[in-house]
Amino acid sequence: MIDMIFDLEGGTLPAAYPFALWEALLQLVPQLAEEKSVGVLPLRATKEKEGWLISRRSKLALRLPKKSAEHIAARLSGNTVQLGTYSLTLGKYKPREMLPYPTIHAQQVTGASDEVVFMDEIRAQLSEMGIAAMLICGKRGSIGDELISLQGYSLVAHDLKPDASLQLQYAGLGGNRQFGCGIFIPYKVISGLSDD
Repeated sequence: MIDMIFDLEGGTLPAAYPFALWEALLQLVPQLAEEKSVGVLPLRATKEKEGWLISRRSKLALRLPKKSAEHIAARLSGNTVQLGTYSLTLGKYKPREMLPYPTIHAQQVTGASDEVVFMDEIRAQLSEMGIAAMLICGKRGSIGDELISLQGYSLVAHDLKPDASLQLQYAGLGGNRQFGCGIFIPYKVISGLSDD
């Protein structure tokens, strides 16, 4: 897996932009739907009344299988996609390799609404993957709007061995990676933490 990072041009996006963005990407490259591991990282944006405001420095990051990443990125670059009444132009792109950081986090991981049950599910998934990690569950949140939304918790995994860190970044946790869920990125170093 590798992240392909695109320059962006646009202004405001709808509140449920992850869903509209995925549909727009599929129209350009239908094969994206064939890869379960493909992810669209959440955009850095500011919440506004009308939706989300993206800055000039905002980038679109797609987590793609290395074998098809260049082909997919080339097909997307230079296209303008419609997200309802809003438009977003994908500019130049560059690859970004994932590195084995000992502490990584996901903005939102979907799962059970009860935090204790959610953490039990996460530990079970990690156990199946053979990954040992300390976990910190964050706030419950949602993406979307009143018509369509996904619920989940933010999650930090720390004290990861290099191979486990890469494995977790490649595979993610939970579902809905196409909407930005369960995708892990580097997090600032945390020491002296427990998972109590």
